[in-house]
Amino acid sequence: MSITAAQVKELRERTGAGMMECKKALVETGGDMESAIEHLRKSGLAKADKKSGRVAAEGAVIQAGDESHSVLVEINCETDFVAKDENFRGFAEEVANLALGTADVDTLNAAGMANGQTVEENRQQLVAKLGENIQVRRLVHLKADSGVVASYIHGGRIGVLVTISGDDVELARDIAMHVAALNPAYRDVADVPADAVEKEKEILIAQAADSGKPADIIEKMVSGRLKKHLAEITLTGQPFVKDGDVTVGQLLKSKGSQVQAFVRLAVGEGIEKEESDFAAEVMQQARGG
Repeated sequence: MSITAAQVKELRERTGAGMMECKKALVETGGDMESAIEHLRKSGLAKADKKSGRVAAEGAVIQAGDESHSVLVEINCETDFVAKDENFRGFAEEVANLALGTADVDTLNAAGMANGQTVEENRQQLVAKLGENIQVRRLVHLKADSGVVASYIHGGRIGVLVTISGDDVELARDIAMHVAALNPAYRDVADVPADAVEKEKEILIAQAADSGKPADIIEKMVSGRLKKHLAEITLTGQPFVKDGDVTVGQLLKSKGSQVQAFVRLAVGEGIEKEESDFAAEVMQQARGG
């Protein structure tokens, strides 16, 4: 029978399950709404999706791939405890390997896993099993058309991919480690947007104006401070994390190499976390509240 969009919408609103799961449940139950709800509850999908509104700002960044093509995938959960669970880790690692062949999260969620079910179906079952909201949040690829790709994962929470010219994998990994530690916003000064440079310059001029110094001195002050600021936010301008006596740019030059691109993911960045008073929660539960 034909399932209408209105039926799917109603079932989604009543269960919180995904659109495709709702449509599938309606088809399997001949369009009977109550039977479809029961079907979703039995499969654990309704219960899983009820948790989708809870903040998931913990989790892991997983890397997969090799020196020619690598991917980083961020998968979130609610607590660090679940992030270390072997079921969560196994799911995350298989998903990361699948991500090598997918362009975006939607495509990844529809990809088939080893058990014959999709990533999304396995995610929902994992939510039901572990009792936390779990989300495949984002993925980024980096390929080396020439040169090499290296990765660095710090504590499972920060992941970096770097491509450099040449074949020095150790150098590329050192640069990736640096990016993980100092989080540069741009590769070099040429990559900093002109409007960002102009805005910073305006701020520095306003700060220097109160100094009472002559205009030519103020101009030199602003120029020096702007140069320092640009060095701080660019990869090549920053002091190398393993040797502060040289900048990353100087290190690359000494090795006859250049950074072609880099990407950095940190677990939960950009997610607004809920503040909670753990002691108060325990006391409330003890009081039966």
